[in-house]
Amino acid sequence: MKYIFPVLLLLFYLGDALWWLRVKRRVRNQPWRGLALAFIGLQAVGISMLLASRFGGWPLDGYLPRPILALVFIWHLLFVVPWMLVMAALGVGKGIAALGRWFARVQRREVEASNLGVSRRDFLKSAATLAPAVITGGAAIVSETQLDDFRIRPMELKLPTLPAALDGLSIAHVSDTHVGRFTKGKMLAKIADEVNSLNADLVLMTGDLIDYSLRDLPVGIEFMKSLKSKHGTYLCEGNHDLFQDPVEFRRTVVRSGLNLLRDEQLTLPIRGVRLQLMGLAWVAGHRVSREHAVHDMQAQMDRMRTELDGKAFPIVLAHHPHAFDYAEKFPLMLAGHTHGGQLMLNAQTGFGSLLFRYWSGLYEKDGRQLVVSNGVGNWFPLRINAPAEIVHLTLRRMG
Repeated sequence: MKYIFPVLLLLFYLGDALWWLRVKRRVRNQPWRGLALAFIGLQAVGISMLLASRFGGWPLDGYLPRPILALVFIWHLLFVVPWMLVMAALGVGKGIAALGRWFARVQRREVEASNLGVSRRDFLKSAATLAPAVITGGAAIVSETQLDDFRIRPMELKLPTLPAALDGLSIAHVSDTHVGRFTKGKMLAKIADEVNSLNADLVLMTGDLIDYSLRDLPVGIEFMKSLKSKHGTYLCEGNHDLFQDPVEFRRTVVRSGLNLLRDEQLTLPIRGVRLQLMGLAWVAGHRVSREHAVHDMQAQMDRMRTELDGKAFPIVLAHHPHAFDYAEKFPLMLAGHTHGGQLMLNAQTGFGSLLFRYWSGLYEKDGRQLVVSNGVGNWFPLRINAPAEIVHLTLRRMG
């Protein structure tokens, strides 16, 4: 773990340096070169501050304005990382040989360039080289317009086993607030106002209250306590909640009086009948293989089944939606984690469908239903066809 910071920093610096060398080779216009140098210098400083905050424990990212944070995230994760992966795929030996030929050509062209004008071909090469930086800037501007915006997504669920007394039960499903870099201050107040305006029977939160730092947890707790409903607010944990210190996160949340459910159940009397809430602890990602994570999810659901109250209607809160595969006998599960895929070409194609079986909206299987929220906050600043949302559920008895 102690080597993650220097290794990541080295890789990102290498990607930044390679792009700058490409600019030097292909862009002969000095003003554009100067702007590219300023851009890559800003990126190097920004990624250093972000990684120092994440892995070094130095809260330097707090000094970066939100638009700069967005610029650094988008540049390194959407351009530098894919570029480095492509280079790795080409092979180290081939890459070294290509770099050698590249530097040789650079030297020859710099000598020749002093006597040549800018040709159409040179212009196209320059434009192609600078395009990633221009696109990054445009994406950062778009992200700034998105970060404070979200939708209320109404959804009516027809449930055959829902008690008649619970017909019309209203739930504000909140997920993935990621309190921290991109979700704070006025944005949290706006989310709370919208949740409270729904006048829901329950507020259910499916994890990732904070983005990373426990410094943001007091704000996150204050936000959760500001959410109003007729029968209270309940939550499960997410992976981001546990990044810095899982024990301290759980201890602080429980001491605050919030209803955190970790492989636990709680039965509420509502409208004269019993509603059983069950929350799953986060396990996926704490194991070295998918097989271990699947085993843990199965074990969790097996334990929860032993606690089922045959006279109550159960609702399961799970951060990772894949727990749905092992949720036999549970008519309704709410989940988050996916951010709706974050970057989607359309509703069915993108990171959502690439990484998850269930990524946004309503899914049904063997008479059971799963609702996956896109989340209302962000760890990554840009969304495409995966809008941030609060899901407003209305439960209806079928038949």
